[in-house]
Amino acid sequence: MSTRPPLLPFAGLSASYFAHIGFFNPYLPLWLKELGFGLIAISLLTSVQSATRLFAPYAWGTLSDRTGERVKLLRYGATAALVFSAALWFPLSGLAMFAVLLLMFTHTSAMMPMSEAALAHLVSQGGVFDARRYGRVRLWGSMGFLVTVVLAGWWFERFGMEDFPAWTGVTLAAVVVSVWLLPDTKEPTHSAESHPDIRPVLRLPAVRWFFASVFFHVLAHIFIYVFFSLYLDSLGYSKAVIGLLWAVSVVIEIGWFFTQGRWLPRLSLTGWLVLASALMALRMVLTAGLPLVWPLLLLAQAMHAITFAAHHTVCIALLSHHFPGRLRGRGQALYAVVGYGLPGLIGGLGGGLLSSALGLSSVFWLSAGCAVVAGGCAWRLRRLAHVATPA
Repeated sequence: MSTRPPLLPFAGLSASYFAHIGFFNPYLPLWLKELGFGLIAISLLTSVQSATRLFAPYAWGTLSDRTGERVKLLRYGATAALVFSAALWFPLSGLAMFAVLLLMFTHTSAMMPMSEAALAHLVSQGGVFDARRYGRVRLWGSMGFLVTVVLAGWWFERFGMEDFPAWTGVTLAAVVVSVWLLPDTKEPTHSAESHPDIRPVLRLPAVRWFFASVFFHVLAHIFIYVFFSLYLDSLGYSKAVIGLLWAVSVVIEIGWFFTQGRWLPRLSLTGWLVLASALMALRMVLTAGLPLVWPLLLLAQAMHAITFAAHHTVCIALLSHHFPGRLRGRGQALYAVVGYGLPGLIGGLGGGLLSSALGLSSVFWLSAGCAVVAGGCAWRLRRLAHVATPA
């Protein structure tokens, strides 16, 4: 008799966490602009999240692998972030704002890697990653993002940005509730002696090319997360329209996650990486070159189904393949560090300097170039036939 573990609590966590991200990441730059911060300062402050991903995910991931207490660590992280977010209600200098964001993100940036590590284990059937079951959980995150990015855009357009701290508190409170609803299960504890060495895995050519491809692909995406709202605002788009344009990408992302079990087997996992990078380059060319042509901008946003959703699922599947069992938490953490920490820090700070000198459109041209490099790395990975695993 089948005894598949329940996935509903993880769907709730995904929905609440990405509901928080759905309002916080797109509108943080606009709120900081409203507070009077300049473009370089905004770039620095929005890069704090990426900076914490250089150390927090791996530290939390290693601790969760060794203790098996992923759920308790998730509960602590969410609660601490909610407490620290209360400081956003007060007038803060640039340095104080940096400190508050650093404390918040240190406790939240590892939540998804730890959750994905537990989820990847639950959705695997007979040792094989089940993309259909994973997609059924992950689409709730996209739905949470969709709801808040649209509602927050409407709200901020009508009432102004001063309610940003309240939105932060409410959405983080939802995350806290969701982590306390997770089943309080403890995975087997492993001593330092039985803690597998991750270095032999990292020396594999396939793993190195995978992380290189991830680095450049996500670097291309980072410019969207940091500068897309500012870019559209500079072109005269209203906050409500900015929210709707974000929503277009999320709606198509939800459709992908719901049906990905049907599409993924049509290409190898590495083939999907190549396609995602090629479409990412095209998406950024359209965004940089023709941002005022509505049909093309909508088309560019619709490519998010492949450039993000398909790419993310394929990465989780490859991580599950290369980092099984007691390597799972550290594998997910490395994905967060290499895929989101380094690219986010470089993209945020570098993009701020570039856009100050050459204008906001320049960062999207650079993004297109990064996507081309990512495609080259993915193509090299594809040539290594032993990495190709069933979707």
